[in-house]
Amino acid sequence: MPSKITAIKPQERRKDRVNIFLDDEYAFSLQSILAAGLRHGQELTEEDVRRLQQQDAVETMYENALHYLSFRPRSEQEMRRYLRKRGADEDITEQVLGRLKRAGLINDAEFVRFWIENRETHRPRSAWVLRTELRQKGISEEQIALALSDLDEESSALNAARRVVSRWESLDEETFYRRLLGYLQRRGFSYEISRRVADHLWDAMEAQKGTALNERALPDEHKERNSKEWE
Repeated sequence: MPSKITAIKPQERRKDRVNIFLDDEYAFSLQSILAAGLRHGQELTEEDVRRLQQQDAVETMYENALHYLSFRPRSEQEMRRYLRKRGADEDITEQVLGRLKRAGLINDAEFVRFWIENRETHRPRSAWVLRTELRQKGISEEQIALALSDLDEESSALNAARRVVSRWESLDEETFYRRLLGYLQRRGFSYEISRRVADHLWDAMEAQKGTALNERALPDEHKERNSKEWE
């Protein structure tokens, strides 16, 4: 038997939601946008109520998903796990994911590009580490292989090393190598790549030190030469 809407009242704490009263009793709440099509005196069947509550659950989860995306892009699997953790059933999860995909907000190919570029810019990692991270986020092996095919690991390792090498400029050679090799290998780079990068940076530092010593010596040489000219 249908029930009649006897009141539609805005919630005090959440202005975006309203409480629906059927036959003078509180029945359920809805987002205001969904309640816009309802009117006082309208009759609702049990099926109507279930449909409205389902739509409300989808809208609520969609808003949660947008909030989750506001921090950074997400893979499809990340979003799926998040929605299920928030209590969405399979049907609601698929509806929300469908809307996000149609809006271009969930796209695994774009997510992979974002992830690798972000790592390269802020926290360079080896291909092995990147592959592991992307697998954990549900990215397919095919997409991972394609995205990593152009990765220059030695360049990534050099980029990572340059961020910290200034800390160790005053160290002796053995300590410098031990610390830099350990730093790079903890980020997944092979010993061979780490060693080549360490060799390059050590040689560059030594050359720079030699140049600095020569520049400091030049004034003394000029001073001695000028002194002899005045004798």
